[in-house]
Amino acid sequence: MKNPFSSLLSSITSILIIVCLSFSGDVFAQENQTNNEISENYLLSSNEEKYENSEELIKELRIRHETLLQKGDTLKGIGVLMQLADVFGHRADYANSYDVFWQSLFLADRVQNDSLDALISWRLGRFYSFYKREKESLKYLNKALSIRKNMVEKGETDSAYLVLNYFSFVNTYREFDMPELASKYLDSCLIYYKDVKNQLPMPELNFEKAFILSKTGHNEEALELFKSLEPYFLNKRPSYMVLGYTYWGDVLQNLGDLNGSVDYYEKAIKTSEKYKRHIDFTPLIYERLTEHYKKQGNYQKAYENLKIAKNLDALFFDGRSSMNKSMLEIRDDFRIEKQRQLDLIQQQRFEKLKQEEKISMLQRVILLGTIVFILILAFFFFRHLRNKHKLEKQLIRRNKELEIQKANELLELKNKELAASVLQLVEKDEFLKDLKEKLKSNKDNLQQSEINKLLRTISVNNTNNWEEFRLRFTAVNEKFYKKLTKKYPNLTQSDHKVCALIKLNFSSKDMARLLGISVESVHTTRYRLRKKLKLERKENLEDFIAQL
Repeated sequence: MKNPFSSLLSSITSILIIVCLSFSGDVFAQENQTNNEISENYLLSSNEEKYENSEELIKELRIRHETLLQKGDTLKGIGVLMQLADVFGHRADYANSYDVFWQSLFLADRVQNDSLDALISWRLGRFYSFYKREKESLKYLNKALSIRKNMVEKGETDSAYLVLNYFSFVNTYREFDMPELASKYLDSCLIYYKDVKNQLPMPELNFEKAFILSKTGHNEEALELFKSLEPYFLNKRPSYMVLGYTYWGDVLQNLGDLNGSVDYYEKAIKTSEKYKRHIDFTPLIYERLTEHYKKQGNYQKAYENLKIAKNLDALFFDGRSSMNKSMLEIRDDFRIEKQRQLDLIQQQRFEKLKQEEKISMLQRVILLGTIVFILILAFFFFRHLRNKHKLEKQLIRRNKELEIQKANELLELKNKELAASVLQLVEKDEFLKDLKEKLKSNKDNLQQSEINKLLRTISVNNTNNWEEFRLRFTAVNEKFYKKLTKKYPNLTQSDHKVCALIKLNFSSKDMARLLGISVESVHTTRYRLRKKLKLERKENLEDFIAQL
């Protein structure tokens, strides 16, 4: 058969967080306005002396909670519920604490807030420590610390508020009776400590220091520190002296003052009864009294105190007690409502995802269609540009070819005219030469004076003819002459004449007539010219000259 206590823990850890902790770290504050919405309500500055029976405080918190919800201030409303759950927890009224916390969980679903997440993780960790489940407790306390550190890194909160998280580790290790680890985290508290709004008061840190001193053999120092802290707690948090007087009694017992320790244990019990706070701590006090009376040999008193301790322990922590019986019951109204809300949220998310998927698909189709259309348009546009560019290039090339062709034709025409002109000059000179020879041969038939007069008027001058030809050829074939002179600067004037005549397609005979030399001399001149131009045997002189 399943243990009722195990059933209790199983149901609690899966669906609730009970705020029922008796420790000084019942505060969790932030320095900015948004995060302070939790802390300002959670740290209501109420005078505990006014609420000796916390019914009045419970009533005020309920009214305040309703007022905040009517104003639409959900976050502050959650903060008030946190404190209300804490009040029920200190009274060991776990069923009501459970109900109140369920309310806060419903409200928390509407709020996305890192401070709230850190607070819930922190209190869940403290809840597990209350049931001595160290592993689970440290898991959630570390989660809360991690969230808070992340907020510090983002600049959302001051590093001073890490003190509250480290302080929860101090409380937890005190309850686990691990003073060395408690001391380690107390040092972390002191490292980050500074005076900011809603910061943990220094006396509460000193209270933990006094406890650690008492556990590490420094009882005299611990006793003096407890005495110095008593006025502060009596003024600010009188119910907290339930713990203070208990640990004070432990120090006196360590020092051998057994009667004094009993007095402070009894003062702790009376303080708990007076303020109706930390009553879940009283079984531990009665256990201390039991041990005290056993040492004194007063077994009757020891038995009576042990019986009270067992009864209180069963009342507060046994699932079979009337106070905790409801904790084992499955709260169908909460479970069904929560499940209904989760199903509704999931359905809404599913519908939203389907709608978003349809919209996304439509957007992708439109985007794809647009991209395809743009690509097709771009393809035809670039093809048009390419064809246009190609046509333009062809037209430019054609025009250039026509210009070159026209220039070549013009050049060829001018060269033909030049060649014809030169031939006419040669023929004229030959005619005049023949005429001169005939006159000389027929001088007997004519008067000598007239013959001499006619011979003087006939002038055959090849030099003048060539100079006239050179000037006209150079004007027509300017590029040819420049290229020939630049590429072959060692050519003579005669070589230039031969090249010009070859350029005009003069035959060897015509060249001989123009130059006034024999055909053989022309061939010799051409041969020498080939050598100067460094032509191979297979290379044609006329083609070479034409390419220049």
